[in-house]
Amino acid sequence: MDAYKTSAIQHGISSEGSHLASNYANRPEDERFDTLEELVAFANTDCQGMTSRVVDTHKLNIVGKFDQENISQGELRVEYDCPKTGAVISSEPTNWSAGQLATLAGAPAGYIKDLPAPLAADCLTWGLRHNRGREIIKTYDHRDGGNLRAATGPDYGRILNREMLAPVVKVANEGQWKVPGSMSVNGTYDPHASTGSTLFASDRDMFGFLCDDLNPIEIGKLPNGEPDLVFRGFYWWNSEVGSKTAGLACMYLRGVCQNRNLWGVENFEEIKIRHTKNAVYRFYDEMAPALETYSHHSTSTLLAGVEAARDAKIAKDDDDALEFLTKRGGLSARMAKAAMARHIQEEQKPIRNVWDAAQGITAIARDIPHQDARVNLERKAGALLDKIAA
Repeated sequence: MDAYKTSAIQHGISSEGSHLASNYANRPEDERFDTLEELVAFANTDCQGMTSRVVDTHKLNIVGKFDQENISQGELRVEYDCPKTGAVISSEPTNWSAGQLATLAGAPAGYIKDLPAPLAADCLTWGLRHNRGREIIKTYDHRDGGNLRAATGPDYGRILNREMLAPVVKVANEGQWKVPGSMSVNGTYDPHASTGSTLFASDRDMFGFLCDDLNPIEIGKLPNGEPDLVFRGFYWWNSEVGSKTAGLACMYLRGVCQNRNLWGVENFEEIKIRHTKNAVYRFYDEMAPALETYSHHSTSTLLAGVEAARDAKIAKDDDDALEFLTKRGGLSARMAKAAMARHIQEEQKPIRNVWDAAQGITAIARDIPHQDARVNLERKAGALLDKIAA
């Protein structure tokens, strides 16, 4: 589809309030990616030479180098014999893996990080060697040493970012899923002009969002008579080092305000996989097929679901709406009032049906800076819609 003009997307992809845009802006330059191809190249390069090893903590030694100028600083090195070759591996822990080592040793991570390096090393070594619940750990570092990126329990199921991206690339190549477009100064939305603000990754985590904005879906009319458009989209996240789960969620991105509707109207809303022993198998058995199915699904169920949600009246006045949002929506009174005010601001009408309630909730969710908290609130909106679609 060529560029098209509609105020239905005026406040959408380019919104400064968008979590994706703000999260992207806060990332260092080398953690931002303009295209899916760039992200894939990073993931492939980033894991080269990296390996997981199961290590006996009795044979693990942590060495600290004292810093004369700043006793709270210094260098930690984790040393152990490679289980396969017997060669000595010496790795420097990252801030993240240092915290993991402290947890495995039964020590407060914040306290350990404030100690001089030699003392911190002694505490960690002693804790790891005497913690009978952690006699074996799994490390993730370069085969020849370098940075120790992760230290976990032996059953940690690592899903590599490149593995996570394989089905994403497949779906993107088969269809028209892409990084969202952007608005021009004259109010024309150009799906081919990328904002580049939905893909990021580091040695700690990865997050990405793609949408099908070349094929917008009209779900009705806005108060000004212009089409009310939504785009199908999905996002994924992962951490190779244990900072978060692996997950995939489908959504409908509403153009008028970029509300993300996490809605299982197509029998798939979200899959979250903990990094347990069988995580990789669950990924290939559940997540990859679900994404393939969603990408080819008909939009007829979406249109029927929107109509049903709009027909489901829940309030005659604001008191009824407040009661519904608190009792059925699970919001606090403060958040419910904020959702009601935002809905009036953006939709020019009060909340009176389930669709209105969901849009009010997802609107205030856009202001939440942390991804997990935003998604939790969006789930509450999706749950209301799911009840109607069931």
